[in-house]
Amino acid sequence: MTKPDNRLADLMVMPPAQLRSAWRDTFKTPAPDIGPDLLRRGIANRLQERVHGSLTGATEREIERLRKRVERTGKAGHMHAISLKIGTRLVRSWNGKSYHVLVCDDGFEFDGRHYASLSHIAREITGAHWSGPRFFGLKNRSEYKPKALANG
Repeated sequence: MTKPDNRLADLMVMPPAQLRSAWRDTFKTPAPDIGPDLLRRGIANRLQERVHGSLTGATEREIERLRKRVERTGKAGHMHAISLKIGTRLVRSWNGKSYHVLVCDDGFEFDGRHYASLSHIAREITGAHWSGPRFFGLKNRSEYKPKALANG
């Protein structure tokens, strides 16, 4: 076993007092008032970050976006295979008129107003229920697969 693997194995058998000491050594702050299992997980995560690196900026932003959505709505929403970068402009022509939607960090901006989903915008434009991603050409019904299925 490598040195990080040994340290991870050691965490599994450490008593709570020793875990709190390991936390102080790892994070340079006193251990929070949490149980031994969470202390182990936090220390293990930091040790693995040191070896493999931490989350990418994009992943941290996505986690923060979902955290805010959960705070606001109580739900994280669906995780689809579609991923749009902040600042992307979606353009759709409908009945001879061009519509522009801006992708924001917490939803979409259309016609000077904020929307949580593309489907709401598609309904606003057409007056009928549409899948927003489909309306804006981001997916075809037959090709769409949730990430869990698309990757596996």
